[in-house]
Amino acid sequence: MEILRAVAELRAWSRRERKDEGNTIGLVPTMGALHAGHASLIRAAAAFCGRTAVTIFVNPTQFGPNEDFARYPRSFDGDCALAAAEGADVVFAPSVEEMYPAGAATLVDVEGLSQRLDGRSRPGHFRGVATVVAKLLIAAEPDLAFFGQKDAAQVAVLRRMVADLRLGTEIVVCPIVREPDGLALSSRNVYLSEEEREWALTLSRAVRQAEALVAAGERRAGKLTQAARVTFAEMPQIRVDYIALVDWATLEQVETAAPGSLFAVAAYVGATRLIDNTVLP
Repeated sequence: MEILRAVAELRAWSRRERKDEGNTIGLVPTMGALHAGHASLIRAAAAFCGRTAVTIFVNPTQFGPNEDFARYPRSFDGDCALAAAEGADVVFAPSVEEMYPAGAATLVDVEGLSQRLDGRSRPGHFRGVATVVAKLLIAAEPDLAFFGQKDAAQVAVLRRMVADLRLGTEIVVCPIVREPDGLALSSRNVYLSEEEREWALTLSRAVRQAEALVAAGERRAGKLTQAARVTFAEMPQIRVDYIALVDWATLEQVETAAPGSLFAVAAYVGATRLIDNTVLP
């Protein structure tokens, strides 16, 4: 497995593999601190594509001024070992200066969607995400790019961006990977104390409860969100950020669940912000 540091190297690799070898290119953008959820994305890319590139870049523009950029977990050697084991052909690990050259003045802002759900409580977050992913897609020119459903709001923003900019990449969404007790895997789970990890299970309980209510015939957003609020109220140590039933394409709230509606929650467990969701049947 190769490790590339420059955009020009990644682009040359992609074009060579496509033109000379006839391969399709899969891209798995990450910020590192890889876990089993990332591994599932890499496996999917390797299964669907002739060649797979994994990016490892802790993107400063998607962090707010009081967020965890400086202490975000970094484990480059272990990440590379995991990527290689799961079938990656290349790891692209640029510097901040490579991705944001001196004097760079261009940002990508998906208006509307970027101010909903996580974008409401993290102003500027999705602008940073859209900007760096656009840069990666332009650099790698992949046929497919793989993301996890856990970051469902991010997926909605990126789908809109790819459609609006007429980029030639298809966004592939892979299922949430969970611990045996239901906790959605996240690189930020390492911040949790043993006690906080128990509290964090409240998010997956709220999501499962929404699924159960819909399976029993409930469709009203008010009933689904109220049930989740009751669940969170049982764990007062958690501070709820949002509980919402939305259209997954627009992230706008809906009054009635329909096939494909997204039920999403976000909450602070101690100082750690976690998210979870389900796409309702």
